[in-house]
Amino acid sequence: MTFRKDRAVLFDLDGTLLNTLADISGAMNTTLSSFGLPAWERDAYRFLVGNGARILAERAVRERTDLTDQVLEAYQREYKRRLLEETRPYDGIPEMLRHLTDRGIPLAVLSNKPDADTRKIISHFFPEIPFAHVQGQLPDVPRKPDPTGAMAIAAEMGVPPECFYYAGDTSVDMECARRAGMIAVGVLWGFRTFTELQGSGAEQLIARPDELTRLLM
Repeated sequence: MTFRKDRAVLFDLDGTLLNTLADISGAMNTTLSSFGLPAWERDAYRFLVGNGARILAERAVRERTDLTDQVLEAYQREYKRRLLEETRPYDGIPEMLRHLTDRGIPLAVLSNKPDADTRKIISHFFPEIPFAHVQGQLPDVPRKPDPTGAMAIAAEMGVPPECFYYAGDTSVDMECARRAGMIAVGVLWGFRTFTELQGSGAEQLIARPDELTRLLM
């Protein structure tokens, strides 16, 4: 298949392609309990996640910052164990990805989730989608909202940043998109709110995956 070079889509993962909240919250609450720390309500994790596993651990331990490193290590082991238990694509996501692929639009993923977990989860849920690039958090690449990773993906794919639609569900994603010179598309089915996305610079706001397809046609 010949892919276009005049437009492309860069996706966030958690809260954008997949609802991972149950597995993240379950893994962290199990970890917190093992250290005698209080759990969080599942819905609270919508605002704890987004900046990578270390920041999640820092937020989750509350004032017990002395336990951050230990909780992070234990959480990462527990999350790897249950990575695919309750995680599912949002309604309409598989159909949207297939439609864009059929139209020759190149697709990529950039997540603050660890790289190995990102690749495993994408290959499990979307084995038929020929993503041009899938990348999670790497030790030598700054986390989003730093635009380094996004800009490197654009260069590798040979598509100018200004031709990318960056779809994400948090202010982290919108800031990353703006700093990379990409079109910031806020998705309203994810973890955060209309107010956050609008206030952080979303150029487009969409309520359903098929609306992204229409934006790109």
